[in-house]
Order: sequence, then structure tokens, then C-alpha cells
Amino acid sequence: MVAKTTAENDTVDEDLEPLADETAHQAQRVVAAYADNADECRMLLAMLGVGPTTKLD
Repeated sequence: MVAKTTAENDTVDEDLEPLADETAHQAQRVVAAYADNADECRMLLAMLGVGPTTKLD
């Protein structure tokens, strides 16, 4: 059965708070453990918004 959606319970991007670093790190570890390969891992991390960040020196 599909959940009923209304404008009242829609989440707006401005309502979302950024994840704590530790929470993002834990999510990355879980995704990496269950992904079938590196490409799938990168895709899933990007979908969750917790992909690796590039360090600029």
C-alpha cells in the first residue's frame, strides 16, 4: 500500500539539517560494507548525500 502524501508533510531542503560528521562516517561505513563494488558504493553514498569530500591543500 502506498503512503498518502500531502503538502503538509513534504520536507523542504531548508528544513533539513546537515548530518553530524560521526553520523555521516557511520553511514559511509555501512554503505561500504554492503555495496557490491566501488561504483555501487559511490552511487549510494552520493544518493544519501554523504559521499567523500575532496580535500584541498
